[in-house]
Amino acid sequence: MAETTEATRPRGFRSAELGWPELHRIPHPPRRVPLIGDVVGADVRSPLQDSMRFGRQLGPIFRRRAFRNEIVFVWGAELAAELADESRFAKHVGLGVANLRPVAGDGLFTAYNHEPNWQLAHDVLAPGFSREAMEGYHPMMLDVTGRLTDHWDREEAAGRAVDVAGDMTKLTLETIARTGFGHDFASFERSRPHPFVDAMVGTLTYAQRLNVVPVPLAPLLLRGASRRNAADTAYLNRTVDAVVASRRGAGGEGDLLDRMLETAHPSTGERLSPENIRRQVITFLIAGHETTSGTLSFALHYLSRHPEAAARARAEVETVWGGTERPGYEQVAKLRYVRRVLDESLRLWPTAPAFAREARQDTVLGGVHPMRRGAWALVLTALLHRDPQVWGADAEEFDPDRFDAKAVRARPAHTFKPFGTGARACIGRQFALHEATLVLGLLLRRYDLRPDPGYRLRVSERLTLMPEGLRLHLDRRPPVRPGHEAGLAHATD
Repeated sequence: MAETTEATRPRGFRSAELGWPELHRIPHPPRRVPLIGDVVGADVRSPLQDSMRFGRQLGPIFRRRAFRNEIVFVWGAELAAELADESRFAKHVGLGVANLRPVAGDGLFTAYNHEPNWQLAHDVLAPGFSREAMEGYHPMMLDVTGRLTDHWDREEAAGRAVDVAGDMTKLTLETIARTGFGHDFASFERSRPHPFVDAMVGTLTYAQRLNVVPVPLAPLLLRGASRRNAADTAYLNRTVDAVVASRRGAGGEGDLLDRMLETAHPSTGERLSPENIRRQVITFLIAGHETTSGTLSFALHYLSRHPEAAARARAEVETVWGGTERPGYEQVAKLRYVRRVLDESLRLWPTAPAFAREARQDTVLGGVHPMRRGAWALVLTALLHRDPQVWGADAEEFDPDRFDAKAVRARPAHTFKPFGTGARACIGRQFALHEATLVLGLLLRRYDLRPDPGYRLRVSERLTLMPEGLRLHLDRRPPVRPGHEAGLAHATD
């Protein structure tokens, strides 16, 4: 019999009974129905929040079945810490992530572990997120934020509430497009989202729908959606091909696209193929803006509902930046409380709300649950971040001080995972956090945020998470006078 290697192991969905020999030890929802499983009462539009509800009922490890597909979910901190052990577990590309491979192929996010382009691209692109590179991106981040505040100034002057999620999406798409690829989508000059955003949302939504539709019925139930997804994918490809073509031979910009086109691997001399460059650009344009826009949107929601936190964050900004119109790169990292606000928003609603891990070899999880090589579990980050044994009885409440230095040191490792874990964790983490901290600081200094009293947070799911229907009213604040910062009270330690 031929040896099963990493490269020849079957891909695609693998139901839990294939890898968990003692699956009966793991609880599942009551009233399971033969043939269809646990789908009675399930909400196909919000599978993540549905699973969170079951997790609270069933405990730190549980399972759900939809027709022939069974998934093991983990959210307990101790089990999640085991799954984060790189010597025993690796990233598993499954569920919605694998469904994105027709769009992103072997890009950094969707590549299987054995595919060589992942390591090649990672090594070529990692310098694009160095401190030196980040300092180069900073002025462009300021310019794009200026386009946002120009738009918000007009909305505030007209007495209109702002569309938070829509405007954050415009902001972050322009930021990654300009800093990474020298491209301007002119999002703020459009009354509707750029067609790239519509196509991106379409592909993400379609990938999630494939998770909950039985494979044999997908051609029938998703016939129209499949046609739309094919059109969306073709549009994404055409858009990116045009961006790349405009750069070839046009001279270097020193950005991520230049690295893809011009840089060889420092050890092997290999270069990324044209097809892989397209896949990497699509990966960065989607992942580089979709999650950050959600993070900023959730943060603005919580600050509008917690004026004491907003005042404290604003006081810190005014203390550190004063009246400086364009704060420098170094000044962003000094906003420690603003960063805590972002971390706490990511704790409650990590915009990439789950990640999958597979066993490198046969092992036993938690000393109780045997796993065969290749068996996998889905870590529910959004519930891991609410484990009361780690975060306390008030884990559902918004409290940025959970992330002061002393509290962070006191918590066990692997309990806060908004960017995934291990070697395949998000390569753009520092880029996203710098951008989000800068933007939040600029907005707090410029505006008071007033929520709609009737609004209740609703979370939209399209593989990533976003507040749905969030609109805020703005009041323009008087500018801080240059040099006035010395007289302001210090907001944080």
